[in-house]
Amino acid sequence: MPGYGDREGLGTLYGDASAEFNDERFELLSAREELDAELSGEADPVVRNEEEKGISLRELSAVLGETSTAASDVYRRLSSRWFDKLLGDERPETPTSYHVGWMRRLSPLAATYTKERATEVCLETLRALGFDLDQEPNIKLDLDDRPQKSPRACVIAADPPKVVHLITRAQGGLHDYQAFLHEAGHALHYAGCDPELPYTFRNLSRDHALTEIYSYIFEAISREPGWHQQYFSLSDEQAAENADATLFLEALLFRRYTAKLQFELEFWSNFGQNGGLPEIYRDRLTSATGIAYRPDAYLADMDAGFYSADYLRAWIRSAQLREWLKSEVGEDWWRDRKTGDHLRALFTEGTRPTSEEIAGRLGFDPHDTKPLLSELGA
Repeated sequence: MPGYGDREGLGTLYGDASAEFNDERFELLSAREELDAELSGEADPVVRNEEEKGISLRELSAVLGETSTAASDVYRRLSSRWFDKLLGDERPETPTSYHVGWMRRLSPLAATYTKERATEVCLETLRALGFDLDQEPNIKLDLDDRPQKSPRACVIAADPPKVVHLITRAQGGLHDYQAFLHEAGHALHYAGCDPELPYTFRNLSRDHALTEIYSYIFEAISREPGWHQQYFSLSDEQAAENADATLFLEALLFRRYTAKLQFELEFWSNFGQNGGLPEIYRDRLTSATGIAYRPDAYLADMDAGFYSADYLRAWIRSAQLREWLKSEVGEDWWRDRKTGDHLRALFTEGTRPTSEEIAGRLGFDPHDTKPLLSELGA
């Protein structure tokens, strides 16, 4: 919907309807929490998730909070520019969260990033790294545009490495390309694991922080100006500007998820004493992003098991991996088959290593966010 007012009206209707389910959501959360506490023998949900992931969530949150603060000036510059470009003059100083989907698709640039070319360009991008996805027998592709098909790209690792499904449906906009590359990272990881590994290390993991590293590193290709220039015949200036738009989205999502983790730690630390904390949700996310979030969206915006922490660990790790690849392969890492060779070696281990172990192999401390800050332009 290109009109700001139209999106605002629809978003309000959606938000009001969604909030009506909050009592049921909280009831379900409470039942799940009670069961998790009983089965694990650990009553504290934060401690329980820290034991499961093998990390300190509070230490991670503190490091990420400092990183987000360090990137504040860059984010203010990016958001001021791209809020204007993507939302137009009709927007208020603080736009509402109803418009995040529109911005994430970079919808005004849809004429360049057409849905018709999404599959072709993404497959060619992967071939440059040595991954011929449409000839990969272990990966079952479903890329068709069918009326009843969900537009959300996903991977279903049914029996890795032999049966891995990659499903996408292009809608138009750069997000189609980013989603395809992101999910291709998951698919290649699962399809590239050693078939001799126990099932545990082919399809199970303590959390999602490992496999998200590989989805992020493939998606990061869309932030390379050279990629925009090569596949869309853009001038140097236009390619740099469009890559700048993807950097804005990266900074937006990173700051949003950092604030989300901070809120979730407060929520679960007070669970059973204070059932909501919706105002803290609104204040943290609005302050971090410059986008107005509804307080009554706090339950709809919560994933199980501190998934926000897994994403954020992958953000740190993929930036470290990208810096390592630039050192080992060169600035053109994103179109060099040597990169594919390095990634294949990591894929063979399946889900056995932790995200933090990968950091050590790359020569980084797990909490070293300097590569991430560099990537965000800070």
